[in-house]
Amino acid sequence: MSKKGILTAGFLMGIFLLAASVVWAEEPVTNESLLKEIRSLKETVNRQAQKIEELEKRVTSQEVKVQPVGQPMAESEIDKKIDERLAKRTPGYQLMEGLSLGVEAATIVQGGHHVNGDSQLSKNEDVTDATLTTKISFNKKFGDYGEGYVQLKAGQGAGLDSSLKLFSPVNSNADDNSSVHISEAWYEFYFKKISGALTFGKLDPTNYIDNNEYANVETSQFLGGIFNNSPVIEFPSSNAAGVHFGAAPYDLFDINLFAADGKGEWNNSFDALFLAGEVNFKPKFFKKTGNYRFLVWSNEANHTKWADPAKEKENNYGYGLSFDQELTDIIGVFGRYGWQNPKVYLVNQDDPGSEFSLERSWSLGPQFKGTLWGRPNDVIGIGFGQNIASKDYKNYKDPTGPLQAKTESQLECYYNFKVNDHLSLSPDLQIIWQPYGKDAANGDGTIVVGGLRGQMDF
Repeated sequence: MSKKGILTAGFLMGIFLLAASVVWAEEPVTNESLLKEIRSLKETVNRQAQKIEELEKRVTSQEVKVQPVGQPMAESEIDKKIDERLAKRTPGYQLMEGLSLGVEAATIVQGGHHVNGDSQLSKNEDVTDATLTTKISFNKKFGDYGEGYVQLKAGQGAGLDSSLKLFSPVNSNADDNSSVHISEAWYEFYFKKISGALTFGKLDPTNYIDNNEYANVETSQFLGGIFNNSPVIEFPSSNAAGVHFGAAPYDLFDINLFAADGKGEWNNSFDALFLAGEVNFKPKFFKKTGNYRFLVWSNEANHTKWADPAKEKENNYGYGLSFDQELTDIIGVFGRYGWQNPKVYLVNQDDPGSEFSLERSWSLGPQFKGTLWGRPNDVIGIGFGQNIASKDYKNYKDPTGPLQAKTESQLECYYNFKVNDHLSLSPDLQIIWQPYGKDAANGDGTIVVGGLRGQMDF
């Protein structure tokens, strides 16, 4: 109520009381006594008005200093207060924005007929082995200018390859390291104008060089090493510090440049480099996509010359081709070819004296989608390839006798059956002719490997 309203109400109340007193007065009322009562009442009302005015001033001054309890705060102010408190109490909370988590596990069981490894007690044994490999990956996008990635990995079992002697493995997914370790950790910065990116950190070179749409992923495609990457590209023995630059300035082609420690070590990094460059042409034939990759590489780690073992600081180098072509909506084909310096080899630190040298390797095959039989998410892959030993290796005077160094041939077929969005099962069959060039001590007969792969993704 306003000040004027309060005065009016007080005055009317006074008139009412005055009239009552007049009505019930025992003594007669005169004009002089009535005027006296009115003056007294007016003074009382004025005093009350002054007190009310002083009280209003005090309340107003308190409202300026303290926000009234119960008055709602604006939504923007609430958000601001929450952000300020979270920034003080949980500095990393904003990192959760744009962060994705991936978890996968692969279990592989393989049985081999006529295994020929050095550890076997006799020739032509049959062996069954299993492996488990798990990966946890963290990926964060930083707006439109970059991203970060960390992958943790652990595994159990060396797999059937521990019982075999071959030029290339039959289980590329095996990782006999039960300790959780960092497999990859890198940051990638985007170049928008040229549609490119610069990546640096702990890198896997096979993610950037010698890729293939139909023969490159051991968790869902071929298990054999010859069909995942060329055996005559001497990648570092493990993921190491490296840098990659990739760009796709035009739709017709893109380029990849890669550099890393050639020995796959962190001590004395970059004193011996692995360098690789690749150009990928991407034509469309009858509106069907394809990739035709041409690459060259070199590895500056110390190599030994077959013809002159005293020369232990030789470099290795080579070139290759990897292509994949979609023929129809259901059928695609792939192929690889590679060559490397046949005159040198890298000493096997884990097993000195077991070195061999390949000069050439090739592989090819088709892939079929399950659309033909009503399973569009299923895939069948068939691959055939050969590893061809170098002449310098063959002519090397081995203390155990002359080497045959025959061409090792390998056939692989798999069926990737997608059970649901999180589980795939893949029966797999591999046949290897003339394993290890027919120079293994425990047998040179044809090896047959049957297996089952279970891949879980969350």
